[in-house]
Amino acid sequence: MSVKYVTLHMNGSNSSGVVFQLPQSLDVLLQNASCKFNIEAQRLFLNDGSEIRDISYIRNKDTLYVSDGKDFMKTCEDTHSEWVTLNVGGKHFTTSKRTLTANEPTSMLARMFSEGGEGYLFTPSSLDVDGAYLIDRSPTYFEPILNYLRCGQLVYDLNVNPEGILEEARFFGIDSIIPMLEQIITKEKTPRDSLPLTRRDVIDALIKCPYTAELRFQGVNLSGADLSRLDLRHINFKYANLQGCKLTGSNMSWCCLERADLSHANMDNAQLLVILGVKGLCANLEGVSMKTCNFKDPGGSRANLESVNLKGAILEGSDMGCVNLRVATLKNANLKNCDLRAAVLAGADLENCDLSGSDLHEANLRGANLKDAAFGLMLTPLHMSQTIR
Repeated sequence: MSVKYVTLHMNGSNSSGVVFQLPQSLDVLLQNASCKFNIEAQRLFLNDGSEIRDISYIRNKDTLYVSDGKDFMKTCEDTHSEWVTLNVGGKHFTTSKRTLTANEPTSMLARMFSEGGEGYLFTPSSLDVDGAYLIDRSPTYFEPILNYLRCGQLVYDLNVNPEGILEEARFFGIDSIIPMLEQIITKEKTPRDSLPLTRRDVIDALIKCPYTAELRFQGVNLSGADLSRLDLRHINFKYANLQGCKLTGSNMSWCCLERADLSHANMDNAQLLVILGVKGLCANLEGVSMKTCNFKDPGGSRANLESVNLKGAILEGSDMGCVNLRVATLKNANLKNCDLRAAVLAGADLENCDLSGSDLHEANLRGANLKDAAFGLMLTPLHMSQTIR
C-alpha cells in the first residue's frame, strides 16, 4: 500500500498548513492534529465543507481542515489569494500565490505554485519544520526578485551585486527583468568617461557659468540627452556628439555647432528654440526635426550653416531669412512654408527637396541641384537670375 500525505489547516484558515503522513485510523490523525495545533481535534473537513468520517475517503495530497467540534468555516475560495512561505537558503519569505504566478506565468515559481503546477510535487522533505517550502538558493539575491514580482520595479540594495540577481532571475525564469539587469551590469562595467553626459551634468555646468561666457562642450558626448527648454546660449558644441538629443524649446543663440553631430535630434518649436548667429559649418543634422525654428537675428547677423548636412531634415515653417546654406546637403528635406528670403543656397543639394509654399524672394540658388525639387504654391516666383551662375 502506497504512503499518502495530507495537509492540515485550522478550521477557517488557509495559512500555517502542516503536512502529515496519513495514519491507519482517523483517531490517530486527530490525535496528531491535536498535538500540532494545540487543540482538542474532533472533526475533519474537506475544503468544500464535507466532513470526513472514514479515513479511507482521504486521498493522497488532500487538504483538510481540523476543528475542535465547531462546524466547517469557509475560507477564501480563490487559490491565487492563498499565502505561502518560502524558505530560501534559510531565510523565510511569506507572499501570496498570486504574486508568484500572475506577473511571470511561465517562470519556475509560477509553475511551482499555480493550480495543478509542479508545486504539487513537493514532498515532506521539501518542507521545513514550519511547513515552508525549501528552495536552495541565495536569499540575498532572491529578495529583489520577489520584490520585482510584487511591484514590477527593480529595487535592490546598492551593496548587492546585480550579477547575482541576474543569475537568480535566469534560474527562476523571470525573463522580463533580465534585460534591465544586463543593462545595469553593462553600465557599471563601462568606464565613466566613455558614457554620455546627462541633463543633470549639463545643468550643473550651466549654473556655474554666466550665459555670456563661452562654455566649452567641444567634442563632448551628449548623445540622447534631454536638453529641452535649457538656456544653451554661447556654448561651443564643436565636434560634439548630440545624436538623438531632445532640444525642443532650448535657446541656442550664438552656439558653435561646427562639425557637431546632431543627426536625428529633435529641435522643434521655433517660438522657444531660437538659433541666432549660430555657426554650423559642416555640422551633421541629417534627419533632424526643426519645425518652425527661428534662424533670423533681428540685429542683422545671419545663421551660418554652410556645408551642413540636412539630408532628410524637417524644417517646415521655419524662419530662415538670410541663412547661409551654401553647398549644404538638403536632399529629401522638408522646407515647406519656410521663409527663405535672401537665403544663400548657392551650390546646395536640393534634390527632391519640398519647397512648396516657401518664400524664396531674392534667395541665391546659383549652382544648386534642383532635381525633382517641389516649388508649388510659392509666394513669389523664382527669377532666372536666382538660379543661373
